Amino acid sequence: MDVLTRRRFLVASGVVGASALAGGAAAYRLNDLLATAGDRDPQARTLVLVTLYGGNDGLNTVVPHADPAYRNARPDLAYSAEEVLRLDDGTGLNPALAGLHRAYGAGRLAVVRGVGYPKPDRSHFRSMDIWHTAQPDRPGTTGWLGRWLDRAGADPRLAVSFEPALPPLLAGERGAGASVPVTEREGPPRLAAETLTALAAVAPDDSPARARAAACFADLGAVDAMVRQVRATPAGEDAEDDGETASATATGGARASLDAQLDLVARCVEAGVVTRVFSVSLGGFDTHADEKQLQQVLLGQLDGALSRFTDRMSRTEAGRKVVVAVYSEFGRRVRANASDGTDHGTASNVLLLGAPVDGGLYGEPPSLTDLDDGDLKFTTDFRDVYATLLERVLDTDAGAVLGGWRGRLADAL
Repeated sequence: MDVLTRRRFLVASGVVGASALAGGAAAYRLNDLLATAGDRDPQARTLVLVTLYGGNDGLNTVVPHADPAYRNARPDLAYSAEEVLRLDDGTGLNPALAGLHRAYGAGRLAVVRGVGYPKPDRSHFRSMDIWHTAQPDRPGTTGWLGRWLDRAGADPRLAVSFEPALPPLLAGERGAGASVPVTEREGPPRLAAETLTALAAVAPDDSPARARAAACFADLGAVDAMVRQVRATPAGEDAEDDGETASATATGGARASLDAQLDLVARCVEAGVVTRVFSVSLGGFDTHADEKQLQQVLLGQLDGALSRFTDRMSRTEAGRKVVVAVYSEFGRRVRANASDGTDHGTASNVLLLGAPVDGGLYGEPPSLTDLDDGDLKFTTDFRDVYATLLERVLDTDAGAVLGGWRGRLADAL
């Protein structure tokens, strides 16, 4: 998701401080986190939240291969019992999720099925806003982890995003989490504007090579001016906003690979920094056409990154206190469309991964025949998942963060 699209998303969500967050006002450097090494409670757990932007197809991730309604609804997209990685007699994981399948066998992966909320919304904008704020009944102004951060002292370093802009879920009433760029590098000193202008000037007797070099400096100056103008544009006043609709949001994700993001998370955990929450992401799951191969590629990236990360975390005491939660803003329609893909749907799965997790299948699988306008009816409210993470990972009163919500996932953590 590019900076302008993310900014539109933040502003549209109504989250407190959206324009400041989109502009990077909460940005920190990795060294700011590493400077806190050794300052955290060694018994404290860590939450790593993985957002799959675009709406991942839950039915082809956790596959109900034994249900005839599954193959009837999507004959060209469906996986057979022989193709999936078996969880039980009726359910299997996508073939690309071999690492997560091994984690399931080791009791370290919990698959929560049918996760959603009442009156679901198929808009990327609105649905991601609901997942970020945990307020499906009304537009929210703070993120659910931002409210936790307020209660934890509002130190931005307690909740960190390795994305270009801070996601709304880390925005609180009194403060917000920190945004740390993954590809951060110390660059050379900037050229003064006068120097750049002089280098970009072409003299009549310049050689062709010198003229080409001057043109390059002129281009550099133009790009620099454009970037500064973009950064200075107030939120909601993008110069070329030609009415882009909600469907274009939340389908991206961080520019850096999930591997690179999780590598930084691992470094922080191993160093013992104070951070309790890390937010990372992978985009591209808006699979309206030619879904099967594309989703396998994306799920393979997810599986490889998570497997390498959890293997690394298993080697240290701090790492064995990490819980990973994977979610997407919605699932897909039960029936395939005419382009060998699936359109925006509703309920899907949440995956919980790590040493503290009591692995297994949780939640009732939604019916594929008793549908709501062609969509799955949710069986587990997503706030049950959040409440469990707040209490069992972040050691806080979930009701105070989630407006008195009482639901929980029994025995998952």
